[in-house]
Formats: sequence, structure tokens, C-alpha cells
Amino acid sequence: GVQALTGLGMLPLPMATPGAYRCIECNGEATELYRDYQRGVLRISICKSCQKPVDKYIEYDPVIILINAVLCKAQAYRHILFNTKINIHGKLCIFCLLCEAYLRWLQLQDSSQNTDPDDLIRYAKEWDFYRMFGIASLEQTSFFIGIFITLWWMTPEMLKRKSDFILLLKALLLSTYGKLLLIPAVIWEHDYTPLCLAFIKVFVLISNSQAIRVTLNLNRILPWFAIFFGLILENGVVCLFQKMGWDV
Repeated sequence: GVQALTGLGMLPLPMATPGAYRCIECNGEATELYRDYQRGVLRISICKSCQKPVDKYIEYDPVIILINAVLCKAQAYRHILFNTKINIHGKLCIFCLLCEAYLRWLQLQDSSQNTDPDDLIRYAKEWDFYRMFGIASLEQTSFFIGIFITLWWMTPEMLKRKSDFILLLKALLLSTYGKLLLIPAVIWEHDYTPLCLAFIKVFVLISNSQAIRVTLNLNRILPWFAIFFGLILENGVVCLFQKMGWDV
């Protein structure tokens, strides 16, 4: 329950700071997630706005929380983004980029008929992987820039402070976890692999949309509008690389 999660460091301790947490149901601010009455008696706090538990997930198993996040439930996203101290977004981003770079590098090697074991060829192949990682990084950066520009233009009041940008960036980085599925899709290669890769891309975009919606408390249309412009900027970068004669 609550005690077990707190002991594992998955929950912050209750705080009496205004706006320290968010209600996962209505997104209202809350000062605490639960109250400790000593002797092992804990009670989940009730939201003053919607009269529902502020965060029911603090008693849930992490696996259940992950399943709810995979199902793109807004409540699970609010729990992860606002009411936990998860700080793996940077490492997760790098690992996802490595997965994407490996997939592109593998496709590049499949298209190459050169099987010469010469050291120079091996170094060239290694450089190709680093190049794919750099291209994937630039494409994702341009995608995020397109999203930030669109949201700042459409809702400037939502991104007034530096902390707002940081929180949204963290949410976007965490919501790219679907790219981890790229590796199994390649390892278990079959006739439907291109279709699987397309589904993974769509799933990542849906996760990005939900992360934007939850972080800024927006409707469903504006996040997709921002993602659309992000994709336009990302594809612009891809076209630029192709004009330079680079395989992407």
C-alpha cells in the first residue's frame, strides 16, 4: 500500500505546500496526497474541488500504473508527472534514441551488399550508427521545437515560466517510451514488421498528445494541432538531410 511505496522511494512524503501535488481526476491543486495518523494508519486525501481521492494510484502496484499509462489514461499521466519523483526522462530519451538509431542502422546495413570484413568497412559501419543517432536526435529536437512554438503561439499564458517549459519537456520525453518497442519489433522480424513500426509511431504520437493535454490541462484538439506542426518541422529536417545525400 502507501507505506510500501513510500519505503521504496516511489512517493514523495506528504507536504503542506500549496500546489505541491495535483488531483488526478480534476487536475486541481492539492497540498498532500495522504495523511499519516501514526501507528500505521494512513488515509488518502480527498480533493476539495471534485470530492474524489487526490491520487488513488499511490496504493496501486507499479505494474498496474504502467498498464494504465500504456492505455493513455489521463489519471495515470497526472500521477506520474505531478505526484511522483520520477527523474529518468533524460536516460529514457537517450535509450529511445539509441533504439531508433539501431533500427535505422540495421536497415542501412540490410540495404548494403558490402560484406568485406576490412577494418575500414567496420569503422565506416560504426560511424553510420553514430550518424543515425545524431540524425534521430535532431529530428526529435525539431519535433519538440515545433510543438513548443505552436503551443507558445496558441496559448502563451500556459508557458509563461521556465518551469512550465521544463515540465512540458519532461512530459514529452517520458511519453516517448513507446519507442522502446522498436527493438522487439526488429528482433522478432516478420512480414508484418513495417505495420508494427507504423503502429509504434502512432502510439508514441498518442502518448505525446496525452502528455501535452495533461501537463497544460488542454482540450484534445490543441495538442494534436501542435503535434501536426511538430511533424511538419521534423519532416522538413528529414528532407534537408535527404537533399544533402544522407540516408535517413
